[in-house]
Amino acid sequence: MRLQGKFAWITGAAQGLGEALAYRLAQEGCAGLALSDIQTEKLNAVAQATRQHNPHCETLALECDLRDEAAVVHTAQQIAQRFGRLDLLIANAGVIHSAELTEMTLEQWQHQIDVNLTGYFLCAREAAKIMKAQGSGVIIQINSKSGLKGSYKNCAYAASKFGGIGLTQSIAMDLAPYGIRVNAVCPGNLLDSPMWQETLFEQYARKWGLPETAIRRYYEAQVPLGRGCTYEDVANLVVFLASDEASYITGEAYRVAGGQL
Repeated sequence: MRLQGKFAWITGAAQGLGEALAYRLAQEGCAGLALSDIQTEKLNAVAQATRQHNPHCETLALECDLRDEAAVVHTAQQIAQRFGRLDLLIANAGVIHSAELTEMTLEQWQHQIDVNLTGYFLCAREAAKIMKAQGSGVIIQINSKSGLKGSYKNCAYAASKFGGIGLTQSIAMDLAPYGIRVNAVCPGNLLDSPMWQETLFEQYARKWGLPETAIRRYYEAQVPLGRGCTYEDVANLVVFLASDEASYITGEAYRVAGGQL
């Protein structure tokens, strides 16, 4: 219960890692969780399930497209009005379109920059307005190992994530005088996530002419610890960084990649 009484906002909370983080934060004692996503039906289901993990945690399901500045501003206002404060932002929402440079369309490039980088900026900006007024807060960006090392046939995704780390380091300095800490978490390959299961395995298998099971074995073999990253691996670090135990940590980007980097 290291987050007892805290109020948090998780973006991209309708499935995958965002969903898992919602359940974990509820278990850690959060008093309120604002969950946002563009997948309204799934988001409502996650909000309902979150209450089962902690019936005392007030849960809001807020439809929000991070590419829409007005929508992000409105979402933050709704959170402030309902909870009266915001202790934690987890900027988790992200998209990926895998393509080699000469095959990458401008639309694919822009979509990834808009969601992964600009969306993070907008959420951090609006969260910081609330946190500055109360003199405390934590912002955690879910980044990627691709934010630390270039990614094969993923130039736009890597660019958005490299930018995210630069943004994290910069706003950590901006916000430190107000008692607000900002860090990034860089997971390895979440091979059981929707991003991999519904998109990347199929994309890579098609491009390389291999079965999807071979793609999974290939990526597992790149990790010294011999397995993909799990939601729990990431959640353990997120909870620590969000807690008072990490009160002297800001402006950092932490790897959760099994030694791969």
